[in-house]
Amino acid sequence: MKTLIKNISVINEGACQLADVFINNENIESISSVGSRAYEANNIIDGTGLHLFPGVIDDQVHFREPGLTYKGEIYTEAKAAVAGGITSYMEMPNTNPQTLTQTLLEEKYQRASEVSLANYSFFMGASNDNREEVLKTNPKIVCGIKIFMGSSTGNMLVDNRATLEAVFSEAPCIIATHCEDEATVRANLEKYKTEYGNNILPQHHPLIRNEEACYRSSSMAIELAEKHGTKLHILHISTAKETGLFRNDIPLKEKKITAEACIHHLWFSDADYLTKGNFIKWNPAVKSANDRDTILEAVLSNRIDVIATDHAPHTLEEKQKPYLEAPSGGPLVQHSFVAMLELYHHGKITLERIAEKMSHAVADLFQIKNRGYLREGYKADMVIVDLNRPWQVKKENLLYKCQWSPFEETTFRSQVVTTFVNGHAVYNNGLFDETKKGQRLLFNR
Repeated sequence: MKTLIKNISVINEGACQLADVFINNENIESISSVGSRAYEANNIIDGTGLHLFPGVIDDQVHFREPGLTYKGEIYTEAKAAVAGGITSYMEMPNTNPQTLTQTLLEEKYQRASEVSLANYSFFMGASNDNREEVLKTNPKIVCGIKIFMGSSTGNMLVDNRATLEAVFSEAPCIIATHCEDEATVRANLEKYKTEYGNNILPQHHPLIRNEEACYRSSSMAIELAEKHGTKLHILHISTAKETGLFRNDIPLKEKKITAEACIHHLWFSDADYLTKGNFIKWNPAVKSANDRDTILEAVLSNRIDVIATDHAPHTLEEKQKPYLEAPSGGPLVQHSFVAMLELYHHGKITLERIAEKMSHAVADLFQIKNRGYLREGYKADMVIVDLNRPWQVKKENLLYKCQWSPFEETTFRSQVVTTFVNGHAVYNNGLFDETKKGQRLLFNR
Protein backbone atom coordinates (compact mmCIF):
# COMPACT_ATOMS: atom_id res chain seq x y z
CA MET A 1 0.00 0.00 0.00
CA LYS A 2 1.27 3.42 -1.01
CA THR A 3 -0.60 6.34 0.56
CA LEU A 4 -0.21 10.03 -0.22
CA ILE A 5 -1.60 12.57 2.23
CA LYS A 6 -1.72 15.89 0.39
CA ASN A 7 -1.70 19.45 1.69
CA ILE A 8 -1.96 18.65 5.38
CA SER A 9 -0.71 20.65 8.38
CA VAL A 10 2.03 18.51 9.92
CA ILE A 11 2.60 18.91 13.68
CA ASN A 12 6.06 17.57 14.40
CA GLU A 13 9.24 18.43 16.29
CA GLY A 14 8.10 21.83 17.49
CA ALA A 15 6.72 23.10 14.19
CA CYS A 16 3.57 23.20 12.09
CA GLN A 17 4.01 23.15 8.33
CA LEU A 18 1.93 22.34 5.27
CA ALA A 19 3.31 19.25 3.56
CA ASP A 20 2.68 16.19 1.47
CA VAL A 21 3.38 12.94 3.31
CA PHE A 22 4.04 9.72 1.38
CA ILE A 23 3.71 6.33 3.08
CA ASN A 24 5.25 3.27 1.41
CA ASN A 25 3.94 0.12 3.08
CA GLU A 26 4.86 0.42 6.80
CA ASN A 27 7.15 3.44 6.66
CA ILE A 28 7.15 7.16 5.99
CA GLU A 29 9.09 7.47 2.74
CA SER A 30 8.87 11.21 2.18
CA ILE A 31 7.71 14.46 3.78
CA SER A 32 7.89 17.24 1.18
CA SER A 33 6.56 20.70 0.54
CA VAL A 34 3.11 20.75 -1.04
CA GLY A 35 3.14 19.83 -4.73
CA SER A 36 6.93 19.72 -4.95
CA ARG A 37 7.10 16.03 -5.91
CA ALA A 38 5.06 13.57 -7.93
CA TYR A 39 4.09 10.33 -6.23
CA GLU A 40 2.50 7.13 -7.49
CA ALA A 41 -0.01 6.20 -4.80
CA ASN A 42 -2.96 3.83 -4.73
CA ASN A 43 -4.52 5.74 -1.83
CA ILE A 44 -4.68 9.54 -1.95
CA ILE A 45 -6.02 11.58 0.97
CA ASP A 46 -6.78 15.30 0.72
CA GLY A 47 -5.59 16.77 4.00
CA THR A 48 -6.80 20.32 3.35
CA GLY A 49 -7.90 21.88 6.63
CA LEU A 50 -6.71 18.88 8.66
CA HIS A 51 -3.73 18.25 10.94
CA LEU A 52 -1.35 15.29 11.04
CA PHE A 53 0.23 14.24 14.33
CA PRO A 54 2.62 11.45 15.21
CA GLY A 55 0.65 8.61 16.76
CA VAL A 56 0.18 8.91 20.51
CA ILE A 57 2.27 6.53 22.62
CA ASP A 58 0.62 5.77 25.96
CA ASP A 59 3.15 4.51 28.49
CA GLN A 60 0.63 3.38 31.10
CA VAL A 61 -2.47 1.29 30.46
CA HIS A 62 -4.22 -1.62 32.14
CA PHE A 63 -6.00 -3.71 29.51
CA ARG A 64 -7.04 -6.40 32.07
CA GLU A 65 -5.94 -9.47 30.13
CA PRO A 66 -5.43 -12.17 31.28
CA GLY A 67 -7.89 -12.97 34.03
CA LEU A 68 -9.91 -9.75 34.33
CA THR A 69 -11.43 -9.69 30.88
CA TYR A 70 -14.93 -8.94 32.12
CA LYS A 71 -13.58 -5.39 32.63
CA GLY A 72 -11.61 -5.09 29.39
CA GLU A 73 -9.32 -7.05 27.11
CA ILE A 74 -6.42 -6.35 24.79
CA TYR A 75 -8.64 -6.44 21.68
CA THR A 76 -11.37 -4.08 22.92
CA GLU A 77 -9.14 -1.57 24.67
CA ALA A 78 -6.57 -1.40 21.85
CA LYS A 79 -9.47 -0.81 19.46
CA ALA A 80 -10.68 2.08 21.61
CA ALA A 81 -7.11 3.35 21.73
CA VAL A 82 -6.61 3.56 17.96
CA ALA A 83 -9.99 5.30 17.63
CA GLY A 84 -8.55 7.87 20.04
CA GLY A 85 -5.29 8.35 18.11
CA ILE A 86 -3.11 6.05 20.23
CA THR A 87 -0.89 3.91 18.00
CA SER A 88 1.29 2.29 20.69
CA TYR A 89 0.82 1.41 24.35
CA MET A 90 2.70 -0.05 27.30
CA GLU A 91 0.60 -2.30 29.52
CA MET A 92 0.93 -3.01 33.21
CA PRO A 93 1.50 -6.35 35.05
CA ASN A 94 -1.31 -6.35 37.64
CA THR A 95 -3.44 -8.86 35.75
CA ASN A 96 -4.52 -12.33 36.87
CA PRO A 97 -2.11 -14.04 37.01
CA GLN A 98 0.23 -11.15 37.66
CA THR A 99 3.06 -10.78 35.16
CA LEU A 100 5.82 -11.90 37.51
CA THR A 101 7.63 -14.44 35.33
CA GLN A 102 9.21 -14.18 31.89
CA THR A 103 6.92 -16.96 30.68
CA LEU A 104 3.79 -15.05 31.66
CA LEU A 105 5.23 -11.89 30.13
CA GLU A 106 5.79 -13.59 26.77
CA GLU A 107 2.28 -15.02 26.85
CA LYS A 108 0.92 -11.46 26.91
CA TYR A 109 3.10 -10.52 23.93
CA GLN A 110 1.83 -13.54 22.04
CA ARG A 111 -1.78 -12.64 22.77
CA ALA A 112 -1.26 -9.04 21.64
CA SER A 113 0.30 -10.22 18.37
CA GLU A 114 -2.97 -12.03 17.67
CA VAL A 115 -5.53 -9.37 18.60
CA SER A 116 -4.05 -5.88 19.20
CA LEU A 117 -4.80 -3.24 16.57
CA ALA A 118 -2.15 -0.96 18.12
CA ASN A 119 1.57 -1.54 18.69
CA TYR A 120 2.35 -2.89 22.14
CA SER A 121 4.80 -3.49 24.92
CA PHE A 122 4.31 -4.99 28.38
CA PHE A 123 6.00 -4.20 31.68
CA MET A 124 7.61 -6.94 33.71
CA GLY A 125 6.21 -6.89 37.25
CA ALA A 126 8.31 -6.81 40.41
CA SER A 127 7.25 -8.38 43.70
CA ASN A 128 8.96 -9.01 47.01
CA ASP A 129 10.22 -12.39 45.82
CA ASN A 130 10.77 -12.54 42.04
CA ARG A 131 14.16 -10.83 41.77
CA GLU A 132 15.67 -13.51 39.53
CA GLU A 133 12.83 -13.27 37.02
CA VAL A 134 13.05 -9.47 36.95
CA LEU A 135 16.77 -9.59 36.19
CA LYS A 136 16.11 -11.77 33.11
CA THR A 137 14.19 -8.91 31.45
CA ASN A 138 15.57 -8.08 28.00
CA PRO A 139 15.75 -4.27 27.67
CA LYS A 140 15.74 -4.41 23.87
CA ILE A 141 12.29 -5.98 23.65
CA VAL A 142 10.57 -5.06 26.95
CA CYS A 143 9.60 -1.49 27.85
CA GLY A 144 10.50 -1.66 31.55
CA ILE A 145 9.98 -3.01 35.05
CA LYS A 146 6.96 -1.93 37.08
CA ILE A 147 7.10 -1.53 40.87
CA PHE A 148 4.02 -0.74 42.93
CA MET A 149 5.38 1.32 45.83
CA GLY A 150 1.79 1.74 46.98
CA SER A 151 -1.41 -0.28 47.08
CA SER A 152 -1.82 -3.04 44.57
CA THR A 153 -3.36 -6.46 44.39
CA GLY A 154 -1.84 -9.62 45.81
CA ASN A 155 1.93 -9.74 46.00
CA MET A 156 2.66 -6.72 43.83
CA LEU A 157 3.02 -4.20 46.64
CA VAL A 158 6.79 -4.03 47.07
CA ASP A 159 7.27 -2.78 50.62
CA ASN A 160 10.47 -4.58 51.54
CA ARG A 161 13.34 -2.10 51.61
CA ALA A 162 15.95 -4.78 50.84
CA THR A 163 13.94 -5.88 47.78
CA LEU A 164 13.69 -2.30 46.56
CA GLU A 165 17.43 -1.77 47.04
CA ALA A 166 18.17 -4.93 45.06
CA VAL A 167 15.87 -4.08 42.15
CA PHE A 168 17.03 -0.47 41.94
CA SER A 169 20.68 -1.50 42.00
CA GLU A 170 20.41 -4.33 39.46
CA ALA A 171 17.53 -3.49 37.11
CA PRO A 172 18.50 -4.12 33.47
CA CYS A 173 16.23 -1.36 32.16
CA ILE A 174 14.02 1.53 33.22
CA ILE A 175 11.94 1.15 36.39
CA ALA A 176 8.45 2.66 36.43
CA THR A 177 6.88 3.21 39.84
CA HIS A 178 3.47 3.80 41.35
CA CYS A 179 4.31 5.94 44.36
CA GLU A 180 1.98 6.17 47.36
CA ASP A 181 3.16 5.41 50.88
CA GLU A 182 1.06 2.48 52.08
CA ALA A 183 1.45 3.20 55.81
CA THR A 184 0.21 6.77 55.36
CA VAL A 185 -2.77 5.66 53.28
CA ARG A 186 -3.75 2.98 55.81
CA ALA A 187 -3.51 5.40 58.75
CA ASN A 188 -5.67 7.96 56.93
CA LEU A 189 -8.21 5.32 55.99
CA GLU A 190 -8.55 4.14 59.59
CA LYS A 191 -9.06 7.74 60.69
CA TYR A 192 -11.91 8.21 58.21
CA LYS A 193 -13.44 4.83 59.08
CA THR A 194 -13.47 5.89 62.72
CA GLU A 195 -15.22 9.13 61.84
CA TYR A 196 -17.57 7.98 59.06
CA GLY A 197 -17.83 4.21 59.41
CA ASN A 198 -18.91 2.72 56.10
CA ASN A 199 -20.21 6.09 54.90
CA ILE A 200 -16.92 7.46 53.56
CA LEU A 201 -17.62 9.51 50.42
CA PRO A 202 -15.67 9.78 47.15
CA GLN A 203 -14.70 13.36 48.03
CA HIS A 204 -12.69 11.94 50.94
CA HIS A 205 -10.50 9.99 48.51
CA PRO A 206 -7.87 12.75 48.02
CA LEU A 207 -7.74 13.22 51.81
CA ILE A 208 -7.09 9.54 52.41
CA ARG A 209 -4.62 9.15 49.54
CA ASN A 210 -3.17 12.57 50.24
CA GLU A 211 -0.20 14.71 49.29
CA GLU A 212 1.91 13.31 52.12
CA ALA A 213 1.44 9.71 50.93
CA CYS A 214 2.46 10.62 47.39
CA TYR A 215 5.40 12.84 48.27
CA ARG A 216 6.84 10.45 50.82
CA SER A 217 6.87 7.57 48.34
CA SER A 218 8.05 9.57 45.31
CA SER A 219 10.93 11.13 47.25
CA MET A 220 11.94 7.68 48.50
CA ALA A 221 11.98 6.31 44.95
CA ILE A 222 14.15 9.21 43.83
CA GLU A 223 16.48 8.67 46.78
CA LEU A 224 16.93 5.02 45.77
CA ALA A 225 17.45 5.92 42.10
CA GLU A 226 20.06 8.54 42.92
CA LYS A 227 21.86 6.14 45.25
CA HIS A 228 22.07 3.38 42.64
CA GLY A 229 22.19 5.40 39.41
CA THR A 230 18.89 3.84 38.31
CA LYS A 231 16.86 5.03 35.34
CA LEU A 232 13.56 5.81 37.09
CA HIS A 233 10.19 6.91 35.72
CA ILE A 234 7.56 7.97 38.27
CA LEU A 235 4.04 7.48 36.98
CA HIS A 236 0.91 9.64 37.39
CA ILE A 237 2.13 12.62 39.43
CA SER A 238 -0.91 13.97 41.29
CA THR A 239 0.37 16.76 43.59
CA ALA A 240 1.90 20.18 43.15
CA LYS A 241 4.49 19.36 45.80
CA GLU A 242 5.87 16.38 43.86
CA THR A 243 6.59 18.48 40.77
CA GLY A 244 9.45 20.13 42.65
CA LEU A 245 11.25 16.79 42.81
CA PHE A 246 12.05 16.81 39.10
CA ARG A 247 14.59 18.72 37.01
CA ASN A 248 13.97 20.90 33.99
CA ASP A 249 17.48 22.25 33.55
CA ILE A 250 18.76 19.39 31.39
CA PRO A 251 17.39 17.77 28.20
CA LEU A 252 15.17 14.72 28.52
CA LYS A 253 17.78 12.47 26.90
CA GLU A 254 20.18 13.30 29.73
CA LYS A 255 17.68 12.66 32.53
CA LYS A 256 17.85 9.49 34.61
CA ILE A 257 14.77 10.43 36.68
CA THR A 258 11.59 11.33 34.79
CA ALA A 259 7.88 11.82 35.48
CA GLU A 260 4.48 11.34 33.90
CA ALA A 261 1.22 13.28 34.14
CA CYS A 262 -2.13 11.63 33.41
CA ILE A 263 -5.19 13.02 31.69
CA HIS A 264 -7.46 12.82 34.74
CA HIS A 265 -4.97 14.79 36.86
CA LEU A 266 -4.81 17.46 34.13
CA TRP A 267 -8.58 17.68 33.65
CA PHE A 268 -10.51 17.02 36.86
CA SER A 269 -10.22 18.44 40.40
CA ASP A 270 -11.63 17.50 43.80
CA ALA A 271 -14.68 19.69 43.05
CA ASP A 272 -15.71 17.09 40.46
CA TYR A 273 -16.24 14.34 43.05
CA LEU A 274 -19.62 15.91 43.85
CA THR A 275 -20.92 15.10 40.36
CA LYS A 276 -18.59 12.31 39.18
CA GLY A 277 -18.16 10.40 42.44
CA ASN A 278 -16.37 7.07 42.06
CA PHE A 279 -16.12 7.60 38.30
CA ILE A 280 -13.05 9.76 38.92
CA LYS A 281 -11.73 7.58 41.74
CA TRP A 282 -8.16 6.79 40.71
CA ASN A 283 -5.01 5.95 42.63
CA PRO A 284 -3.28 8.34 43.11
CA ALA A 285 -6.33 10.49 43.71
CA VAL A 286 -7.51 13.47 41.70
CA LYS A 287 -6.71 16.34 44.05
CA SER A 288 -7.16 20.13 44.16
CA ALA A 289 -7.47 22.62 41.32
CA ASN A 290 -4.09 24.00 42.38
CA ASP A 291 -2.56 20.54 42.06
CA ARG A 292 -4.12 20.14 38.62
CA ASP A 293 -2.91 23.51 37.39
CA THR A 294 0.58 23.10 38.82
CA ILE A 295 0.92 19.68 37.16
CA LEU A 296 0.11 21.29 33.80
CA GLU A 297 2.67 24.02 34.51
CA ALA A 298 5.21 21.28 35.24
CA VAL A 299 4.40 19.62 31.91
CA LEU A 300 4.95 22.92 30.12
CA SER A 301 8.19 23.65 31.98
CA ASN A 302 9.55 20.11 31.33
CA ARG A 303 9.66 19.05 34.96
CA ILE A 304 7.10 16.44 33.90
CA ASP A 305 8.17 14.72 30.72
CA VAL A 306 5.21 12.80 29.26
CA ILE A 307 1.41 12.59 29.28
CA ALA A 308 -0.40 9.22 29.57
CA THR A 309 -3.74 7.80 30.68
CA ASP A 310 -3.44 5.10 33.36
CA HIS A 311 -6.42 3.63 31.50
CA ALA A 312 -7.86 1.14 34.01
CA PRO A 313 -11.42 0.01 33.25
CA HIS A 314 -13.87 -1.46 35.76
CA THR A 315 -17.48 -2.40 35.20
CA LEU A 316 -20.27 0.09 35.73
CA GLU A 317 -21.62 -2.13 38.49
CA GLU A 318 -18.28 -2.05 40.32
CA LYS A 319 -17.95 1.73 40.10
CA GLN A 320 -21.51 2.26 41.38
CA LYS A 321 -20.76 0.52 44.66
CA PRO A 322 -20.19 2.52 47.87
CA TYR A 323 -16.80 4.24 48.11
CA LEU A 324 -15.10 1.54 50.20
CA GLU A 325 -16.14 -1.19 47.77
CA ALA A 326 -15.65 0.65 44.47
CA PRO A 327 -12.30 -0.03 42.76
CA SER A 328 -10.01 2.77 41.61
CA GLY A 329 -9.43 3.47 37.93
CA GLY A 330 -11.36 4.21 34.78
CA PRO A 331 -11.23 4.11 30.97
CA LEU A 332 -9.47 6.93 29.09
CA VAL A 333 -7.65 5.81 25.92
CA GLN A 334 -10.44 6.74 23.49
CA HIS A 335 -10.54 10.32 24.77
CA SER A 336 -7.06 11.26 26.02
CA PHE A 337 -5.82 12.87 22.81
CA VAL A 338 -8.98 14.88 22.15
CA ALA A 339 -8.99 15.96 25.82
CA MET A 340 -5.52 17.43 25.35
CA LEU A 341 -6.64 19.06 22.11
CA GLU A 342 -9.50 20.60 24.10
CA LEU A 343 -6.91 22.15 26.43
CA TYR A 344 -5.31 23.56 23.26
CA HIS A 345 -8.64 25.15 22.33
CA HIS A 346 -8.73 26.65 25.84
CA GLY A 347 -5.30 28.24 25.21
CA LYS A 348 -3.53 26.11 27.84
CA ILE A 349 -1.10 24.17 25.61
CA THR A 350 0.08 24.30 21.99
CA LEU A 351 -0.39 21.61 19.37
CA GLU A 352 3.37 21.23 19.15
CA ARG A 353 3.67 20.59 22.88
CA ILE A 354 0.92 17.98 22.73
CA ALA A 355 2.88 16.11 20.05
CA GLU A 356 6.02 16.42 22.15
CA LYS A 357 4.53 15.18 25.41
CA MET A 358 2.32 12.43 23.99
CA SER A 359 4.65 11.12 21.27
CA HIS A 360 8.20 12.50 20.91
CA ALA A 361 9.12 12.51 24.59
CA VAL A 362 7.69 9.04 25.22
CA ALA A 363 9.78 7.65 22.38
CA ASP A 364 12.88 9.41 23.70
CA LEU A 365 12.33 8.45 27.34
CA PHE A 366 11.87 4.74 26.57
CA GLN A 367 14.30 4.79 23.61
CA ILE A 368 11.68 3.33 21.26
CA LYS A 369 13.05 2.35 17.89
CA ASN A 370 11.82 4.33 14.84
CA ARG A 371 8.59 5.64 16.32
CA GLY A 372 7.22 8.74 18.01
CA TYR A 373 8.15 11.20 15.25
CA LEU A 374 7.06 11.98 11.70
CA ARG A 375 10.40 11.29 10.04
CA GLU A 376 11.43 9.71 6.77
CA GLY A 377 12.30 6.06 7.42
CA TYR A 378 10.25 5.87 10.61
CA LYS A 379 7.20 3.66 11.03
CA ALA A 380 4.09 5.40 9.72
CA ASP A 381 2.27 5.69 13.05
CA MET A 382 0.22 8.85 12.61
CA VAL A 383 -3.13 10.47 13.25
CA ILE A 384 -5.20 12.80 11.09
CA VAL A 385 -7.29 15.19 13.18
CA ASP A 386 -10.01 17.70 12.40
CA LEU A 387 -9.68 20.44 15.00
CA ASN A 388 -13.10 21.81 14.14
CA ARG A 389 -15.48 18.84 14.13
CA PRO A 390 -17.35 18.93 17.46
CA TRP A 391 -18.82 15.74 18.89
CA GLN A 392 -20.27 14.63 22.18
CA VAL A 393 -19.21 11.57 24.17
CA LYS A 394 -22.21 9.29 24.62
CA LYS A 395 -22.66 5.66 25.60
CA GLU A 396 -23.47 4.70 22.03
CA ASN A 397 -20.08 5.90 20.73
CA LEU A 398 -17.97 4.33 23.50
CA LEU A 399 -15.68 1.49 22.46
CA TYR A 400 -14.52 0.42 25.92
CA LYS A 401 -15.74 -2.99 27.00
CA CYS A 402 -16.92 -1.47 30.30
CA GLN A 403 -19.22 0.91 28.38
CA TRP A 404 -18.82 4.02 30.51
CA SER A 405 -16.54 7.05 30.59
CA PRO A 406 -15.90 9.95 32.99
CA PHE A 407 -16.18 12.14 29.88
CA GLU A 408 -19.79 11.17 29.06
CA GLU A 409 -21.80 14.20 27.86
CA THR A 410 -18.57 16.17 27.29
CA THR A 411 -18.38 17.90 23.91
CA PHE A 412 -14.93 17.91 22.31
CA ARG A 413 -14.19 20.31 19.49
CA SER A 414 -11.60 18.06 17.83
CA GLN A 415 -12.12 14.64 16.33
CA VAL A 416 -9.77 11.87 15.23
CA VAL A 417 -10.40 11.24 11.52
CA THR A 418 -7.86 8.53 10.61
CA THR A 419 -5.31 6.53 12.59
CA PHE A 420 -2.42 4.79 10.80
CA VAL A 421 -0.53 1.99 12.55
CA ASN A 422 2.57 0.90 10.62
CA GLY A 423 1.19 2.60 7.50
CA HIS A 424 -2.14 0.81 7.75
CA ALA A 425 -5.29 2.92 8.13
CA VAL A 426 -6.74 0.87 10.96
CA TYR A 427 -9.37 3.50 11.83
CA ASN A 428 -11.05 5.87 9.38
CA ASN A 429 -14.13 8.01 10.07
CA GLY A 430 -15.62 5.57 12.55
CA LEU A 431 -14.79 2.41 10.61
CA PHE A 432 -12.06 -0.14 11.37
CA ASP A 433 -9.89 -2.18 9.04
CA GLU A 434 -8.70 -5.04 11.23
CA THR A 435 -6.82 -6.95 8.53
CA LYS A 436 -3.47 -6.02 10.08
CA LYS A 437 -2.44 -6.09 13.72
CA GLY A 438 0.03 -3.91 15.60
CA GLN A 439 3.67 -4.79 16.21
CA ARG A 440 5.86 -5.34 19.25
CA LEU A 441 7.79 -2.21 20.20
CA LEU A 442 11.58 -2.47 20.05
CA PHE A 443 14.05 -0.35 22.02
CA ASN A 444 17.45 1.18 21.21
CA ARG A 445 19.20 0.16 24.42
